Amino acid sequence: MPEVFEFEFMRRALIGGSMVAVLAPAFGLFIVLRRLSLIADTLSHVALMGVAIGFVTSIYPTFVALIATTSSAAAIEQLRSRGRLPGDAALAVFLYASLAIAVIVISKSSGFNADVFGYLFGSVLSIDDPDLFLIAGLLVVVILFVIAFFAELTQSAFDQDLAHTSGVRVTATNLALAILTGATVTASMQVVGVLMVGALIVIPALAALRLARGFRTALILSISFGLLSVWIGLIVAFYGDIAAGGSIVLTTVAMLILAESIRRIRDRIEPKRASKSTAI
Repeated sequence: MPEVFEFEFMRRALIGGSMVAVLAPAFGLFIVLRRLSLIADTLSHVALMGVAIGFVTSIYPTFVALIATTSSAAAIEQLRSRGRLPGDAALAVFLYASLAIAVIVISKSSGFNADVFGYLFGSVLSIDDPDLFLIAGLLVVVILFVIAFFAELTQSAFDQDLAHTSGVRVTATNLALAILTGATVTASMQVVGVLMVGALIVIPALAALRLARGFRTALILSISFGLLSVWIGLIVAFYGDIAAGGSIVLTTVAMLILAESIRRIRDRIEPKRASKSTAI
């Protein structure tokens, strides 16, 4: 057995990271197609606020962050859908307000400590049973949601007006997607940290869209890139003795660069093949 699998904390990290690697990119694809990539960053700052409040009140920080992100995601979607604030303005208000609250709460609690740093930059090697159960439960809910509403999610992602005229409950679908995105951010912060959680949600989806020719293929590729990024990132972090969150995020960036390179090579080859077949 490779050395990396001999340690209990690494096995937990790989299990938890793998579940998050399925969760985050799957939702990331819908978010990217809706041009709402910044919602991940906004909700990550909301999660930081929840973590800070959790430490001050001695309540399980992940639970407080979950309540904060899901309720904020619902509020953002309501403001956006009802036209009270443009989408980017609503995100900006929640981002800066939650960051300000987090800074105030942390400053009143004797500043940063090792636990808060773990949530900021990721602490995948310290994942415990409650974290695994939370991520697993969320994974089941997400899988059932995507399977049940796959057609609605797909139509809404590409054209919300057309989806609405086709009878899709766009408002309800968007609200559910926003709430589950908030929950996904909370689950992912333990793996890569609140400062980099948006990368694991968005970048694998971007890489998949560079290569995929259909939506289902893009979804499969997005999850595959997420899984590879977590596995490679964790192994590199283990043997290189570096931060796991940073290693995972840099791996996702490498995946995006690789996908872009493959796309360019493919775009150069295919016209040549087409011209040869036409000549024949």
